Amino acid sequence: MKRTAFFISDGTGITAEALGQSLLAQFETFDFTKLTRPYVDSIEKAQLIVQQINAAEQADGFRPIIFDTVVNQQIREVIATSKGFMIDIFSTFLAPLEKELVSQSSYTVGKSHSIGKDSNYMERINAVNFALDNDDGARTHYYDKADLIMVGVSRCGKTPTCLYMAMQFGIRAANYPLTEEDMEHLQLPNALKPYKDKLFGLTIDPDRLSAIRNERKPNSRYSSFAQCEFEVRAVEQLFRKENIANINSTHFSVEEISAKILVEKGVDRRLK
Repeated sequence: MKRTAFFISDGTGITAEALGQSLLAQFETFDFTKLTRPYVDSIEKAQLIVQQINAAEQADGFRPIIFDTVVNQQIREVIATSKGFMIDIFSTFLAPLEKELVSQSSYTVGKSHSIGKDSNYMERINAVNFALDNDDGARTHYYDKADLIMVGVSRCGKTPTCLYMAMQFGIRAANYPLTEEDMEHLQLPNALKPYKDKLFGLTIDPDRLSAIRNERKPNSRYSSFAQCEFEVRAVEQLFRKENIANINSTHFSVEEISAKILVEKGVDRRLK
């Protein structure tokens, strides 16, 4: 069944989208059209959103689901005139928290993403720069500063995982693609040997790897199933030989991969 979901905020919309997506994911039989509408910070913008919500209701034949983190009460009242089903994320959770803490919340726009008092903001930026500077084995002489070094075959998801951990948690993650020469000798490259305790492996199903590589280099030896299968099996054998913790990335999102890695390695999540 098709339904439309709106994530509406007078800030970035990140909170509404993150929680809304998590909740909708529990309803697998529905096909949701997801629309994010950030910075709805005036009556005029709210009125335009109402038009979009009502148009979606008419097209679908069902009320759109609205996840909102709008602080301004006048703007919320305008959105409430729409034909959507509203879920006010802030009030749902803030009211019981206020009762428990015996304190009124500030109810401030963009509070959770403000950098003014976020001591971890620059740390996350520095971690992103570290991940970019140490991507794809380009540099190895800064590995002593890494919290984590991802290893695996080319195109198995190392780079997006490193960047996600950097942006979300301030984790300094490097990544090193194991080459065919490494696989033939079935041993760790010299650059990685001193940092074995920081290594975490990613593997992937050969058919999925072949499909990914075909998008980059179609009909090549690099993307052939035979080559992909050889590399994956060799790398998995290396992981077993060297006792390197690893995960198959085929059926997991970047968020899930990152969470599993951080739990496995016991790396501190710096985001507060």
